[in-house]
Amino acid sequence: MSRRHEQLGLLLGFIGMVCFAGTLPATRVAIPYLDAWFLTVARAAFAGAAAVAMLWWTGRRWPARRHWAEIALASACLVYGFPLFTALAVATVPVAHGGVVLGILPTVTACAATLVAGERPSLGFWLAGAAGGAIVVAFALRHGSGGLAIGDIWLAAAILSAGFGYTYAGKLSSAMPGWEVIAWALVISLPVAVPLTVWLWPDRAAAVPLAAWGGLAYVSLVSQLIGFFFWNAGLALGGIARVGQLQLLQPFAIVLMAAGVNGEPVEAETLAFALAVVVAVMVGRRMRVAR
Repeated sequence: MSRRHEQLGLLLGFIGMVCFAGTLPATRVAIPYLDAWFLTVARAAFAGAAAVAMLWWTGRRWPARRHWAEIALASACLVYGFPLFTALAVATVPVAHGGVVLGILPTVTACAATLVAGERPSLGFWLAGAAGGAIVVAFALRHGSGGLAIGDIWLAAAILSAGFGYTYAGKLSSAMPGWEVIAWALVISLPVAVPLTVWLWPDRAAAVPLAAWGGLAYVSLVSQLIGFFFWNAGLALGGIARVGQLQLLQPFAIVLMAAGVNGEPVEAETLAFALAVVVAVMVGRRMRVAR
């Protein structure tokens, strides 16, 4: 892998991470008015319709038969698992709390990459990742609720779903463009998503605030579709374990967005933890990852 490809992969991964960072704040805006199950299937249905249009417009061919099993696994993890678990989580915990708990996602992604994609991070890489994860956990314990709540259980399930989903998507992105991976994952979700969206449609939809519909629009088009264009391409170019480390920055991006969107406070101490995590990410970048 050339240094230029790695740097481009990191840049694309960073853009995707910023897109994903808006997911929890947008979900928190919508969840008081839209049921978590409806929010999950509706975002899949709307994003899937956009994906069908894009695939048709660009004249893309169906993926090879050998890829469909991994596409289905990526769909289960990223189209249904992660959105549902995060929606259930933010119904009971603050957005900032959810953001910092998600900080251990890079470590889970790296573990999934060793199991699924055959990547072999060096000991130095693991130590840097562990240090970054420890910083994030310390932040969560200091600013969290002081113990495990049901929302933390949902967040743990979301982390597992995302870690393996990112790995399958990143692996597939080596065989096809990254945007196609999530597009096909959305397409195969439509037979389930569309009927459930109709069935779960709110009885008093007209009474749902415009901001809640806006939150649904964001998680449908940006979180579920556009963000993956950048993220999957970054994983393919820069490596799943290495680019996955950028997720260490996501908790602090979420905290900043939560301040603007959800009115949650940002403390100076948060910025200190963010700086420490950035240092861990930069150290991890310099460590060898065999592919």
